[in-house]
Order: sequence, then structure tokens, then C-alpha cells
Amino acid sequence: MNIQIGNKALSWFKEEMDVNRGDAIRFFVRYGGSSPLHEGFSLGVTKDEPMEIGAQTEIDGIVYFVEQADLWYFDGHDLHVEYNEQLNEPRYQYVHPS
Repeated sequence: MNIQIGNKALSWFKEEMDVNRGDAIRFFVRYGGSSPLHEGFSLGVTKDEPMEIGAQTEIDGIVYFVEQADLWYFDGHDLHVEYNEQLNEPRYQYVHPS
């Protein structure tokens, strides 16, 4: 699984979540909501320290990651994070690698 984050989304994390070099951002599964992959579950995001990383990318000294225990949610898809200007928040896309 790969994690890709667009430039506008990177700026959002830095500004809205006060993320700096050396910090880590975790994408996690939460009960409730829905996604194109699983009804009744959605993706959450928090500033957190990794325990058992299942997938990660590092950009500008900031680690963006998913824990091993949450990899089931992605069902073999990569995570692409972009910025939704209308909602002023990240937008998650699940892309099956070709």
C-alpha cells in the first residue's frame, strides 16, 4: 500500500493540525460514516506516534502512516490524499494499483 499526499493537502495538515518536522500523522479506521470501500466505516486522521506501521510516506520530515492493524480497511488500495477546497478539508481517494 502506498500513501500519496498532494501539495495543498500537505499545507492543510501543517496549518490546521500544527504539524512540523518530526511529527507523525496517522490515518485510522473509525466506526461510523461510510466510504467507497466499507459501509459503516470511514477514515479518520490524527497527530499520533506510530506503534506498528503498516504503510507510510515521509514528506518534509513528517511521517504520514497507517498502522498495521488498519490495513484491512484499504482492501489492497493505495491512499491518495488531496484537498477539497469547497469543504476546506482533506479528500481521500482509494486507488487500486494497476
